Amino acid sequence: MKISRYAWLLVALLWVVGMLNYLDRQVIFSLFPPLKAEFQVSDTQLGLLSTAFLWIYGLFSLPGGYLADRFSRKSVIVFSLVVWSLVTWATAHAGSFSQLLTARALMGVSEACYLPAALALIADHHGERTRSLATGLHQSGLYTGVVLGGVLGGWIGEHYGWRPAFTLLGVVGLVYAVIAFFGLKGKASATVTPPIEVEAARDKLNFLASVKELFSLRGFLILGAANSMAAIAFWIVYTWLPTYLYERFQMSLTGAGFSATFYIQAASFAGIILGGMLADRWSSRDPRARVLTQVIGFISAGTFLFVVGYTSSYVVLVIGLLVFGLGRGFFDCNLMPVLCQIAPNKLRATGYGIFNFASCLVGGAMAALAGAMKNTIGLGGALQISALILCAAGLTLLLIRPAGAKEVMAMASQP
Repeated sequence: MKISRYAWLLVALLWVVGMLNYLDRQVIFSLFPPLKAEFQVSDTQLGLLSTAFLWIYGLFSLPGGYLADRFSRKSVIVFSLVVWSLVTWATAHAGSFSQLLTARALMGVSEACYLPAALALIADHHGERTRSLATGLHQSGLYTGVVLGGVLGGWIGEHYGWRPAFTLLGVVGLVYAVIAFFGLKGKASATVTPPIEVEAARDKLNFLASVKELFSLRGFLILGAANSMAAIAFWIVYTWLPTYLYERFQMSLTGAGFSATFYIQAASFAGIILGGMLADRWSSRDPRARVLTQVIGFISAGTFLFVVGYTSSYVVLVIGLLVFGLGRGFFDCNLMPVLCQIAPNKLRATGYGIFNFASCLVGGAMAALAGAMKNTIGLGGALQISALILCAAGLTLLLIRPAGAKEVMAMASQP
């Protein structure tokens, strides 16, 4: 099967949108100390900034994913970017902590519409031979956003205060929304997903019926459970690692923001490329290849994250963060491809939306709980608990029995 040039251009266009989304998510975590000083709030309240975003993001992922299956995925993506830009700009003008919390919650609404639509659109244009790599390349935009958010947030926070970062992001987002509107196409390549059959299937979609069909799939339930377990660990790490490094290793805001993001995301970038290529090639011989690649990633990430929560050596810390990031990449680049081996095309965005809903609920709760546990077991203890959960998620994935290439092609055209 020949993949068109546009299929790769699509990944590049969406890469920027994903980068902006995750830059905004991460930048606020590096600004916790100045936010705490300005608004006079507790660590638990700071954790609520992550919780509010995650819970609203998760809640709206349900209709967001369904809309991407029911209507034009391009339209959903562009709409989400416009709303994201406006809310980001408004964040810079928050006059109280409650207004800031409200803005972060509204940010969850905009981002909930993006990722299910984007990954489903990529899956529409990429078949079994390139799907993991294409998904992984898009995921690298998310990782880049996390790194830029950590470093940019810390640097701007030290030199100009926390507000200018959000003003700048809002303006950039609006400009890129125009580029995305003219650059993206709404329909899939006929060589990958038959557009006529998919459009007919969309016309028949009913939200409750779609959810019921997905929950009847054993593999979907297992993959969703593992993804939720991973979310608990990942959101504790992304929310509190900058503060952990700031306090335990006496780093500056910029240094903590850099160390908490760069090593993980750089390794994750390598992980999505290596994991994507490995899974694409391995899957030609074994239909479980994509799942097994995820298992390897989780076990490796969990083992070394446990070390991160214990060590006082900066060298060991960096090694642990690198392996953690590599394992995260192995999982991320295969999440949508494994879902494609479980669910038909007409349900993929809805399915991913359900994953986001469940993972954000538990991830948001744990982000706040980790702040509350800071004075008991410490942030290092919270990281070690996260590590054990990641290992358990890897073992859970072994229960999945994914479909082979022929069955996946049949699901892609299922009306």
